[in-house]
Amino acid sequence: MTDDILEEVKAILEYGPICDHCLGRMFGKRSFGLNNDERGRSLRIALSLKEDIPFSPEKEECWICSNLFDRISLWTERVAAEFDGIEFKTMLMGCRVPPLMAESEEMIWSDLELQSPEPLKAEFNREVGKAVTAATGKEVNFRRPDVVALCDISAETVDVQINPLYIYGRYCKYERGIPQTRWHCRICRGEGCERCNFTGKMYQDSVEELIGRPATAICEAEDAILHGAGREDIDARMLGDGRPFVLEVVRPLKRSISLDKLEDAINTSAKDRVSVTLDHVSDRHEVESIKSGKAHKKYSILVKTDSNLTLNEMCTAVNSLKGVTIGQRTPERVSHRRADKVRERRVIDIECTGVEDDNYKIEVTGEAGLYIKELISGDHGRTIPSLTEKLGVPAYVTSLDVVMVEGVISEDNKSQRHR
Repeated sequence: MTDDILEEVKAILEYGPICDHCLGRMFGKRSFGLNNDERGRSLRIALSLKEDIPFSPEKEECWICSNLFDRISLWTERVAAEFDGIEFKTMLMGCRVPPLMAESEEMIWSDLELQSPEPLKAEFNREVGKAVTAATGKEVNFRRPDVVALCDISAETVDVQINPLYIYGRYCKYERGIPQTRWHCRICRGEGCERCNFTGKMYQDSVEELIGRPATAICEAEDAILHGAGREDIDARMLGDGRPFVLEVVRPLKRSISLDKLEDAINTSAKDRVSVTLDHVSDRHEVESIKSGKAHKKYSILVKTDSNLTLNEMCTAVNSLKGVTIGQRTPERVSHRRADKVRERRVIDIECTGVEDDNYKIEVTGEAGLYIKELISGDHGRTIPSLTEKLGVPAYVTSLDVVMVEGVISEDNKSQRHR
């Protein structure tokens, strides 16, 4: 041990009584295999040997931490008590350090220009974390913990943050008139009024609620939020393999659930209005992937015109749109909630497959963001070109079904797919 370090130890001791934890932490990033308590005691002994004075452990209260580390067992009990009733596998510790404690140790670092100190916050989180893992058998996870315990040192309280449970799947919607997510009443904005029969909602059910209610009950959670790979119109069905989504289960007390049982519960509860296929436990990164993904979509639509046209005339006009890039100004029907600008989207494939109930049946595959109803109607010239323009007579969609949405799975979760 160099004389320089011992001179620094001597200078630190002159500030006032200091515990071995705080003394050792001033050199916390030096050497390995020692905790700060051992490091501080060793430094105190080494200084006694160098100065040839009697060794004496510190008996007074530490002026930096007030002997905080003597109460690790108490903090462990507090954290374990707050964890009671919560099912989890991984955890992480955090804390709020009183400003005076942080300022006191930072003053020494600055005054003595110490090169390798460790903050009190880091040691507290580590020591309490080790004690809690030993007491509960749970593991520490720094990236994606199930729960985070935040210790407020001043208030002597523990607040537990239960991180969401994310589940990836696909949903089909068989009933028209159901929005994808909860839609608050436009009049009362969710407060409840005569317009919404005091429910606070424009529509009594949504795909989000039909999927989320069983998940909330089974996981004993506060809520469930649906993140979809795009959305279909309220009057459109979602068929085929379904639309990819991630369900965010908020503050779940239970996490180790069977996806098969949850899937059955949702499909039974939704009673053929909505069905799901659940694939794997997901994470927030996959939510970001699904929301930012530009998945192609395929639609099956029925189209009516104001004039009688032969099937050949319709097919010729439809085929002329194949592979074409469409300029679409924000449609009138959504202009109240979306920026007014022109977007370019490509029609990847389109064909007329016949006639059904006096309507022309058309299948369209388009880039993400292509407005299909406006592709047909032209939206009073806001969409160019359109089927109406190609036909020379007004055309409009009478029904629309989404039959395919490309899936988006993040790289982290590709190896986790399971039932």
